[in-house]
Amino acid sequence: MTETFEGSFTQQEPIPEEAIARAVEVMRSGRLHRYNLAEGEAGETALLEAEFAEAMGMRYCLAVASGGYALACALRAVGVGPGERVLTNAFTLAPVPGAIASVGAVPVFVGVTEALTIDLDDLAAKAGQADVLMLSHMRGHLADMDALMALCDARGLKVIEDCAHTMGARWNGRLSGTDGLIGCYSTQTYKHLNSGEGGFLVTDDEDIAARATVLSGSYMLYERHLAVPGAEVFERVKYDTPNVSGRMDHLRAAILRPQLAQLAARCEAWNARYRTVEAGLRETPGLRVVERPAAEYYVGSSIQFLLPDWGEAAIAELLARCAARGVELKWFGGAEPVGFTSRYDSWRYAPSEPMPQSDRVLKSIIDMRLPLTFSLDDCALIARIIKAEVSAVFQAGLR
Repeated sequence: MTETFEGSFTQQEPIPEEAIARAVEVMRSGRLHRYNLAEGEAGETALLEAEFAEAMGMRYCLAVASGGYALACALRAVGVGPGERVLTNAFTLAPVPGAIASVGAVPVFVGVTEALTIDLDDLAAKAGQADVLMLSHMRGHLADMDALMALCDARGLKVIEDCAHTMGARWNGRLSGTDGLIGCYSTQTYKHLNSGEGGFLVTDDEDIAARATVLSGSYMLYERHLAVPGAEVFERVKYDTPNVSGRMDHLRAAILRPQLAQLAARCEAWNARYRTVEAGLRETPGLRVVERPAAEYYVGSSIQFLLPDWGEAAIAELLARCAARGVELKWFGGAEPVGFTSRYDSWRYAPSEPMPQSDRVLKSIIDMRLPLTFSLDDCALIARIIKAEVSAVFQAGLR
């Protein structure tokens, strides 16, 4: 009998009861705006910022409306303006080049390796074209951050880390988002903490923290924050920094605080699912597992594998076969974007020179979410289905 999977790839686990209770308290108070506080009240948003800064080991934290807003705010906070060039990954999601374009800057795409990380040789070749690298840890894959930071420091590149897929991940023990000048995170539903939409910006630089806070729409109420520099720093920047409102509210902060306390356990739960699928896919003819370096502690909320040099028809056949058995796979090689699978040559507002080596990698990437609503048995079943269908297509010579 042919096995099928009956679960949902978009169903997340419930919000914790403690978070629901806190959210109800906020709603009953009517004070949802982050600066609407009762006498002596710190507020959910300020408390969340302090807790996230401590969790990441950083001095300053700003909670904002989305991960994309955090990226654009970071660019503005470091002074990127219209017409300037910003380096970023060719393999990323649309909000990254979108953040660059939103400040009038120009994305310059850097190639991707078969490890699904930024190509350091290509980065070195293009380093002279910009002052800022917006580094996307796409789908949770960390580059060699020691080598990358040495290269960027030597070339004078400021690094903004897009950690939408790496909250809780580490390179050689250092948390993702803490190597660069700024770390940006997302709390969109499919990320490691879930508030529907939301994000964070962290930094140890006091001027950047102050500018980002004013940019987010502080209305000079920065003294109501707990994870920001002193008033004297705001005096240096407050009259020259525009308000580009993008604050987080108390309701989302209340939902996130109990989840943050569970982050380490959630990371381990994702990795158990990742390892189960990875083990099931090994030694599949025609399929290549993406090997993870020993220095990387990843968070496996999704998994990717490669189908090197497969043709479009064969990949389409594989996706259809898996879908018929209940397994939803996404492909980054299609000529037209489907859902989130756009790539650097899809973003016509940011034209790029062709990158044949990166194109070959992108055309081989198959992507799959691993929600925590999956059991380990579910993951083993999914791996068996993928393995069987890849083997069938490969052995039929369709590739």
